[in-house]
Amino acid sequence: MTIVSLGGSFILLLTVIIGLIRIHRGPTPADRMMAAQLFGTCGVAILLLLAEGLAMPVLRDCALVFALLAAMTVVAFVKRAWRNK
Repeated sequence: MTIVSLGGSFILLLTVIIGLIRIHRGPTPADRMMAAQLFGTCGVAILLLLAEGLAMPVLRDCALVFALLAAMTVVAFVKRAWRNK
């Protein structure tokens, strides 16, 4: 199970790298924000896979904090974008 969890984490890390390219090229701020949300989602998934693969339950708590921060980031972005219109 450890190999599968670590392999899945590596694949998700590659997805984050692709997201970096999207942030760099994104034509609109909304595209860049969606790529940043991808970081949050993949970060949570990576932490959960590592928590299982490495038997470190404390990483689940970190994943929960990252999920909450990602949600707050979207709220802040929407509030800022809504004000500019």
